[in-house]
Amino acid sequence: MIAALSDIWRAATTASPPPATSLVLAAAAAALLAAVWRPAWGVVRHGVTTVHEASHLLVAALTGRQILGIRLHSDTSGLALSKGRPRGPGMILMSAAGYTGPGVVGLAAAFGVGRGYDVGVLWALVVLALFVLLMIRNWYGLWTILVTLALLGALTWWGTPEIHAFAAHTVALVLLLGAVRAVVELGLSRRGGRGRSSDADALGRLTGLPGGVWVALFVVVTAACLALGAWWLVGPTLAGVADAAANLLPR
Repeated sequence: MIAALSDIWRAATTASPPPATSLVLAAAAAALLAAVWRPAWGVVRHGVTTVHEASHLLVAALTGRQILGIRLHSDTSGLALSKGRPRGPGMILMSAAGYTGPGVVGLAAAFGVGRGYDVGVLWALVVLALFVLLMIRNWYGLWTILVTLALLGALTWWGTPEIHAFAAHTVALVLLLGAVRAVVELGLSRRGGRGRSSDADALGRLTGLPGGVWVALFVVVTAACLALGAWWLVGPTLAGVADAAANLLPR
């Protein structure tokens, strides 16, 4: 066990060489497809929701609230349960953490992956999934997290460096893109008269600011995370492709 943990730590803290241009572009294309193609989004939305609910509970714990658990549902919705003061800064921060959480986690993942720590990022996601596993309070959520853990664990333990790089780039970009799409869906549902019990409306009741203002703030945060994270992950590759293309042009 000690030897295995030592191997995991060594792999997680060792930077990998920059991946091939084709691998980065393939990961970006796969992430974009997962975020915009409805059938694929219906699957990866579960992962975005998991990070959303985990963000609620992590911030709840940091602000001194008692965390009770997470429920994940087959329609890709979820519920984070905590106990504490019904108003105040802690409740506001916890409520704001949900829709911004996937973007922030995606940005942190992009920071690590952009510096070559592909395995470290994947193991960090395994740890996050283990936290959620301990907090799950329904059978569907338990099944979802067990499958996620099995896939992440197998991928991280037995994958090649190329597979690690592709997976880490793809997951980080899916979280960044998925965070933006989830907020856009929230805004559209509120315009259609639905979603009035959302985090944005809860924040409206807590702060006095309209729910639409909070949706706009979520858009700004998640879009900023996407722009910066995408630049860290894909920007150098695109710059290299542009330079190569420029060198092919007649002078």
